[in-house]
Amino acid sequence: MSISESQSPSSSPSSTLIERTGIEIIPESERTAKPRDLFWPWFAANVSVFGMSYGSFVLDFGISFYQATVVAIIGIVVSFLLCGLIAIAGKRGSTPTMVLSRAAFGVHGQKVPGIVSWLTSIGWETFLAIMAVLATATVITRLGGDGDSVTLKIIATVIVAALIVTASVLGYHTIMKLQSVLTWITGVVTILYVILAAPSIDLADVLSQPKGSAGQVIGALVMVMTGFGLGWINIAADWSRYQKRTASDGAIVFWNTFGGAIAPVILVTFGVLLAGSDPELRAAVAADPIGALASILPLWVLVPFLLTAVLALVSGAVLGIYSSGLTLLSLGIRIPRPAAAGIDGLILTVVTILVVFGDQGFLGPFQSFLITLGVPLASWAGILIADILRRRRDYDEAALFDPNGRYGAWDWTSIGTMIVASIIGWGFVVNLFAEDAAWNNWQGYLLPLIGGKDGEWAYANLGVFFALVLSFVVTWFARAGRIRRQEQG
Repeated sequence: MSISESQSPSSSPSSTLIERTGIEIIPESERTAKPRDLFWPWFAANVSVFGMSYGSFVLDFGISFYQATVVAIIGIVVSFLLCGLIAIAGKRGSTPTMVLSRAAFGVHGQKVPGIVSWLTSIGWETFLAIMAVLATATVITRLGGDGDSVTLKIIATVIVAALIVTASVLGYHTIMKLQSVLTWITGVVTILYVILAAPSIDLADVLSQPKGSAGQVIGALVMVMTGFGLGWINIAADWSRYQKRTASDGAIVFWNTFGGAIAPVILVTFGVLLAGSDPELRAAVAADPIGALASILPLWVLVPFLLTAVLALVSGAVLGIYSSGLTLLSLGIRIPRPAAAGIDGLILTVVTILVVFGDQGFLGPFQSFLITLGVPLASWAGILIADILRRRRDYDEAALFDPNGRYGAWDWTSIGTMIVASIIGWGFVVNLFAEDAAWNNWQGYLLPLIGGKDGEWAYANLGVFFALVLSFVVTWFARAGRIRRQEQG
């Protein structure tokens, strides 16, 4: 595929309302963002009270309050730090994340991780939309309404989907403005929630939680990293491609990490305090995280809580759908960016309707599918981070669109590394929804090496960690010479 056969690297005209730029190179005249601007989208997308539900998830690994706190801090900060490293590439190459990964995988080879990225983005943002609709039904029930009403669920689904699709179609500039507003709204109401929920904490019960083993701690750590930073890592450079070329790499990493991590660290820690104080709340979170968290609030605050919780989930889904549209274009689909976002939004709406109005037992298999995708995505992240850290110059932007350019059509070292690391990684993870997703019970075939599926390390999900680290190490050494030759032109 020549440049003329793929999307041209030249930028298309911007619109004051709808961003027309797709995966094209952002022109210098539009690269006006500063590193601190990255704080807004990352903070707004991660300040959701949904983050508190991870307190229950972490304690379910059988670890103590102190272990859970350390896991939350390290897992969240490190995972968003990895996002920050990938965000550096956005400044250096002025294009979306999955286009930039062509430097590591080749212009055509990038489609391999691109498909994984697209499926992951669509999946996670659909999950956020489903959580928003279910939370609406639960809160309405507490207010005395009929939370099982078909009409109510239809209205909630339409509103949630419309907000997500509209914002993602309008594009970067609208989303950045929207996120800066949502940051204040969600931040204020979240603080109010913490104040009102604090009396429910029983420190004696929290501190009585027994210590867990090393395997349990690592399992919780991997789960936190996957649920936070690693869940965003495939879109991290989409928001830094508008940065000035003179922007500091360190500043980009800092604002990305700080914006993404500060709220979740506080929310997960507070969630651990709540879950450790109330076993019933901890159990309820598994079925309906936000609805369960709302159960300890007085009635008068439920409406603002609901609106804020839904807006926070929508905020996260908007980032994902916007970026999944860009990923779709990077796979060679030649349609305008707003249309790509609209297609992904339509898929999100249909799946949300199927789950909300159909058998919610589908939610477990759905999550199992997403967890499975986390292994190759971690491998891709390790490859791209090593590639970024090895480079000393900006990308040859035109070559990112030309299979005959310096990055080539296929990089078999990267593709082979991703395949092998994924095979190894899947061998060290287990399907957490074995009964509902029996078709996914093929994983864990290497666990006998570390004690089997009933051993201490079975649920540590070491496969995600192995895929990330192995891919980074192999790429760091195996592609060093190739990267030097690419940069020499």
